[in-house]
Formats: sequence, structure tokens, C-alpha cells
Amino acid sequence: MKILITGACGFVGSALAEFLLERMEGVELVGIDNLMRPGAETNRTRIEQLGVEFIHADLRSASDLMGVPACDWVIDAAANPSVLAGLSGTGSSRRLFEHNLAAIGNVLEYCREHKAGLLLLSSSRVYSIPALVSVPLRERNHAFEIDPTGPLPNGLSVEGIGVDFATTAPVSLYGATKLASEIMALEYGSTFDFPVWITRCGVLAGAGQFGTPAQGIFAFWVNAHLRRRPMSYIGFNGSGHQTRDAFHPRDLAALLAAQMRTARTVGQRIYTAGGGPANAMSLAQLTAWCDQRFGAYAPAADAKPRAFDIPWMVMDNTQAAADFNWKLEMPLATILEGIAQHANDHPEWLEVSHA
Repeated sequence: MKILITGACGFVGSALAEFLLERMEGVELVGIDNLMRPGAETNRTRIEQLGVEFIHADLRSASDLMGVPACDWVIDAAANPSVLAGLSGTGSSRRLFEHNLAAIGNVLEYCREHKAGLLLLSSSRVYSIPALVSVPLRERNHAFEIDPTGPLPNGLSVEGIGVDFATTAPVSLYGATKLASEIMALEYGSTFDFPVWITRCGVLAGAGQFGTPAQGIFAFWVNAHLRRRPMSYIGFNGSGHQTRDAFHPRDLAALLAAQMRTARTVGQRIYTAGGGPANAMSLAQLTAWCDQRFGAYAPAADAKPRAFDIPWMVMDNTQAAADFNWKLEMPLATILEGIAQHANDHPEWLEVSHA
């Protein structure tokens, strides 16, 4: 089997490549990356040493894909991953459109031409911001969690947010590009008869992630705490109770491998995947973990709300587990320890990733 990974020099793309080469017998990997992201070059040598055929190409340019060899599957891990993308100071809205929509159009044309299956990595941020803000929550142990004492909206359970949760606008410019990508992928797959699996991912985290406040928050927080960099609890009364679940790309890769092995051609094509309730943690709890690991250091409190911020996001893995016999192997404590060890070994990491 031959697999093309877009965004192969990013944290997720490179980690997927490493896992697939370890776990899938006889697999060949081709990786594409435009190397625009600060720090991406650090992964190029690593994946080439693993045996990945690397191609320096920009997915926004259709001609860049003309020389890419035919593959059986495409894992699309290339996109601007920040919910703040397109806002002033975080890159232009035009660039967001080009990276997240024009690029996926070229990937879909590649899949059409080669009859390649598509594994599209989507986002938890395709969900309606007003609906997310209205999720019934309670505070416990310095974190928000679902309040199950009353009725819950469709698509929400104590296990987290599922596929059927509301996706009505507004979802942010970034969320809209991911939702539109999902629709186009499903339509292309149906029209041109190639398989499409879509995974709406929660927060992906692990050692070697490029840590910035808008993305890679777990890696950023650990590195910034260790280096005593400025850190803030933004919004939600400056409490740091905002909560996310996290999972490692190696666990995501196990799900993608199971999807590629699945012969089913009808039925559900969109799934949610994340750390789930067991791997959920608030910023305040993450600070407490860092205090124990590195010594006490208190973030500032900034109660002013920020665009698109939500108090809680935990993904429901129930359906992915049922349909693909998939379960998480890496607990959050192991993920955090890996990030901490990497931070100790790479004191320059925030500069490498321009955080």
C-alpha cells in the first residue's frame, strides 16, 4: 500500500508517518510539505531517514501535484490549524481560504485522478460557537465539566461531543473552511467513486509539537511554564477553568489505519476522535501539573473574552470505538511527561516554533 501524507513535516503529519511505518507491513509513504511553518524543516530530515519519499510542494498550486506519484490513500494533514486564523495579526483571511479550501480542491482532484481514498483530518471547531458556549457546565476541581443533571442538546453526552452536535454558523472562519472541506470531500468521493473517511479531531498533543498559544496549547503551556515566559488565563473570569481533551497522533494513526482496512462503502463517514473525558484537563490543572514538575509559576489573569473562545471541548469516541474497535493507548500523563522531557532537552523550542 502506498500512502500520501500532506503536511508531512508538521507535528501531526510526521508523527503519523512514524507510526504507520512501524505498524503497517509493506507500506510506502510519500510526504508533501511546503515548509512554510517555522520549525517544519526540523522534521524533514527525520521523516526522510525513516524512508518517507519527501516532495517539496505547495498544495495551493495544482501544478505542484502533477509529479506526485499515484498512491492508494491520501491523509490530508495540511491546513492552517488555528481557530484565530484570518483575524487581524494572525494571517489574512485570503491566505486562510487558499490554504484550507483551495488546497483541498487540488487534493480532491488528485484523488479523483488516481482513485485514491481520502482520510481527511477535520476539526472539533466545525461546531456552532453559540451552541458550544451554551453547553451546560459545572465547575469541579478547577475545571469545567458537563453538568448531566438537566437535558443535554443533540450530539452531546457525558462522553463528549459527537458528530450530530450543531454545526450552524457562526463556527469561525477557520471552522467554516473545515466544514466546507468535509462537504466537498464527501461529494467528490460520491461523484467519482473513491472512499472518504473524515475524522473531527480534538486537540492533538505530544513531544515535538510546535507550541504556540493559538495551537499546540499543551506544548506551549509546558514549554512556557518551564522557561518562565508570559502566560495568561484569557476570558472566563481569568480562572483558567477552560477545559480541553488531548490525544497523541499515534492514537489517531491507529484509527486511520483501521479506516483504511475497512471495506465498508456505505453508512457513516464522519467520526469524532479525541482524548475523551479521561484525557481532559483545564489550563488551571495543567498549571498545577507544571508547578509540580518545574516549580511554582503563576500565569496572569485576563478576564477579557477573546473571539471564538469556548469554555469546554471534549470529543466523544464512542462511535469510532464501536465501528473500528479503536481505543486510546496513551494517557494524558504520558503525553505531558513526553512534552516535558522534550522541553528540557530543547531549551530553544519556543524560538524554533516562533512562539
